[in-house]
Amino acid sequence: MSPISAHHRFRDPRSTKYDFLKSVLVRCPGCEKVAHVVAGAESAGVRDRDFFAPRRLVCRNCGAAKEWSRGGVALHRDRYEPATDPYFGVSLWLQTEIRHGWVWAYNLEHLDLIRRFVQAPLREGIPWHDHGRKMTVVTRLPAWMQQAKNRDEVLRAITRIHASLLHT
Repeated sequence: MSPISAHHRFRDPRSTKYDFLKSVLVRCPGCEKVAHVVAGAESAGVRDRDFFAPRRLVCRNCGAAKEWSRGGVALHRDRYEPATDPYFGVSLWLQTEIRHGWVWAYNLEHLDLIRRFVQAPLREGIPWHDHGRKMTVVTRLPAWMQQAKNRDEVLRAITRIHASLLHT
């Protein structure tokens, strides 16, 4: 019996969606090019990694800039609708629709985690007796994205999403 290579095995790194909100790639509301939502100016008592820390939408193409500070936050939940940024409500750049729903990611690190999970035939979850994080990004992926029969379709969608950055 040969050992399983790292390419074929996926171990859940216990990342949550909040771990990917430091930098989010979005569609600029002004010019429709790639823009970034990043941590804004720090305010007293609010850490940079905090979910409610100030944010700033910046477009390097048209110069658009918006500030967000202590408003409403809406995480994407509907698989039949395009995903949006939780702070400004603008469309995410890294997304595409397939017949089962939308494949989306906040940034390239998030997209890579999803890709590694989907392509791995052996996926090691978190043991039931472990008291750490259990509701991670990969455990919350839709069932259709976790099924082996949809692997090729989801990986093609991820390749299209990644290629969208090259054509900006």
